[in-house]
Amino acid sequence: MTTKQLVEQIRTKKSFLCIGLDVDLNKIPQHLLQTEDPIFEFNKAIIDATHDLCVSYKPNTAFYEAYGIKGWQSLEKTINYINEKYPEIFTIADAKRGDIGNTSTMYAKAFFEDLAFDSVTVAPYMGKDSVEPFLAFKNKHTIMLALTSNEGAFDFQTKIVDGEELYKKVLQTSKSWKHSENLMYVCGATKAEYFKEIRKIVPNNFLLVPGVGAQGGSLKDVCQFGLNSQVGLLINSSRGIIYASNGEDFANAARNEALILQKEMEVILSFN
Repeated sequence: MTTKQLVEQIRTKKSFLCIGLDVDLNKIPQHLLQTEDPIFEFNKAIIDATHDLCVSYKPNTAFYEAYGIKGWQSLEKTINYINEKYPEIFTIADAKRGDIGNTSTMYAKAFFEDLAFDSVTVAPYMGKDSVEPFLAFKNKHTIMLALTSNEGAFDFQTKIVDGEELYKKVLQTSKSWKHSENLMYVCGATKAEYFKEIRKIVPNNFLLVPGVGAQGGSLKDVCQFGLNSQVGLLINSSRGIIYASNGEDFANAARNEALILQKEMEVILSFN
């Protein structure tokens, strides 16, 4: 999916919502555990109930890898289901990969070619030769960790290096990499006050923003500083939507929570 197509979906649906499919078998409705593939059945119900309210789904691969080959098969079934039934949806493999060149190329092939995701998250700590192999894939997007929403982000990301915060150096350096036009960035909603500075460095790139809702981030604050002329934001919500209920009404409950966010986004977009 191209950036233009993503923006068209945002304008059409009046939403820039991304729903995280982070499936924990200890949290899903008990009746699904009797099915052949509980993870896929849970995802399928959530997707069918919310696809018109969001523009993206983001499975965190750890929640699938934890269940071995069966979990990986559930992930494959989930992405195939989205791609076949709802091809307008932008898909994100939240895998946070990043390694030396040959290894990164294989990671990229796994997510972009085998599983056919539109994008994958990567960690930039090893530098450009760990990220550029992902960027080489046409019409695919690489979503690089920039300023995350976890407490430990302050251990490194905001440290001053040669008079500048490290996350700013990472952002600035990444712009010089080959095919950097395919970059998006992860920027946590709990650090909304930083978005103004981030937009000075990467004014045109999309930002994937976790942390709204359960983690305490404010949608209004993020949009105040993070929106650009092409919207430029994907706001992710996981637990607050998919675990809105653990009863048989779980899909309807998820839809209701997604609808609340979508309506807030519709209002914000009407002023931009």
